[in-house]
Amino acid sequence: MASDETTQSAAAPTVTQSAGDGRSTSRGERREGSTTAGTNGEACGTSGGTATLVQSWLLIGAVALVVMTVNALSSIDDNPMNPAWQPWVWEVSSATVIVGLVWIPWLAYRRATPEGGLLTPRFWLFHGLALLAFSAVHVAGFVAVRKLVYGAVGEQYDFGPLERVFPYELRKDLLTYAIFISVFWGVDVLRRRRHVAPSEPATFDILDGQRVIRVSLDQIVAITSAGNYVEFLLEDGRRPLMRAPLTAVEGDLGERGFVRTHRSWLVNRSRVTGLKPEGSGDWSVELGAVEVPLSRRFKAALGQLKDG
Repeated sequence: MASDETTQSAAAPTVTQSAGDGRSTSRGERREGSTTAGTNGEACGTSGGTATLVQSWLLIGAVALVVMTVNALSSIDDNPMNPAWQPWVWEVSSATVIVGLVWIPWLAYRRATPEGGLLTPRFWLFHGLALLAFSAVHVAGFVAVRKLVYGAVGEQYDFGPLERVFPYELRKDLLTYAIFISVFWGVDVLRRRRHVAPSEPATFDILDGQRVIRVSLDQIVAITSAGNYVEFLLEDGRRPLMRAPLTAVEGDLGERGFVRTHRSWLVNRSRVTGLKPEGSGDWSVELGAVEVPLSRRFKAALGQLKDG
């Protein structure tokens, strides 16, 4: 994972680096001490986003190690007159910073997943800004590391003209960023498919304070955010609270018939009895006697609910 810059040594002639960079509202009293539970008692954070992030990070790190090694050895073979340590510095600095920045595309992915629509303004806004931040921090990071290493051996590292080199790095970071998003999506899909194996009971464990309430998925009408908690609207009228973010519950139930219709709402698709337009692109989702908002920002949800 290197860059096409020119490096200069204080005591040696100029050498050229080879290309190839591998790369709401709250309800009731807060219930302290409770933990999140997911489908069949699994922790939401573990079985949801955290598991995807950890698995993706390990996969990306392994690939980065292989690409870094191949690029460094290739650069040494292609430029035998250059000091052999330089390609390793270039590759290790770039790869280390890239793997350390996995959280930038991850946060954008969690805010705008491909399932929400690849052509939506929301998707391009979040990921465009995240790409610029990712590339800027990546370049600043590996330049700082290289300057430190070169200075330690009595040489000087020259990144080159920023207006020429940064666009080059940005193009490569675009590919790296796209690979990150693809890995997140792929791992998420595989994990969810395994999570909904036919042998898995269609139940969900709700940790309401110190109680565990096991309910069938078809008994859950909708789920809403309530501060640091989520509130489950059950068909029998109960409304238990569980300490968890709505995104974590969505990670458990998003592939099991539950659809995000609003920043604060998940609905059970099988419980929908009607859809009512509210103007300006917003809708109301009718769930028997309950009505839930469907924001125009969640266009994909409307299509899912119309398809039944």
